[in-house]
Amino acid sequence: MSVSPSASPTGSPSASPSVSSSVSSTGSAPTQADLFDFVRRTAADTELIASLPLDPEGRTWVRLDGPGGSEAWLIGWPPGTGTGWHDHADSVGAFLTASGELKENSLAAGLPTDGWKTLELSDGVDRHRRLPAGQGRAFGRHHVHEVLNESSDRHAISVHAYHPPLPQIRRYSRSGPILRLEQVERPEDWQ
Repeated sequence: MSVSPSASPTGSPSASPSVSSSVSSTGSAPTQADLFDFVRRTAADTELIASLPLDPEGRTWVRLDGPGGSEAWLIGWPPGTGTGWHDHADSVGAFLTASGELKENSLAAGLPTDGWKTLELSDGVDRHRRLPAGQGRAFGRHHVHEVLNESSDRHAISVHAYHPPLPQIRRYSRSGPILRLEQVERPEDWQ
């Protein structure tokens, strides 16, 4: 199966950020814009960002109260760490770098949501973004990406929010144009 680029590439202890949560004015579920506004305001809370314990070996995280029942996380990234290729299933999301710099590699292609183990990606589906402090992005359902801290000597910290709360994360391996579904994680696997 081959997948071509799409027209629009559209992701522990509890803590509560000191920024207020907002939800779209209709009172419905938070939109991508609401989630992006939340991560932007939360990343600007220097006291909260400074409170995250950083580990030189592995990522650290603290769960936050997101807007409108969303799931939110403050994540610390040691130099040279990353997520690997994954998606957030049916959740929309947003993330923003609060300090340091992250890189996002993503696929600008609509992938089938179920019933496959291996896909051959077409030319032109790869997207790359550098996200220094203060920059981030929102994304839609089934957004396949990896997030990396490519620095050799500096931690990065980011804020992430997802709605609905993550029902699962699908993890992939990538070899050239071949994307392979390797594992499906459920909330009980990471909480």
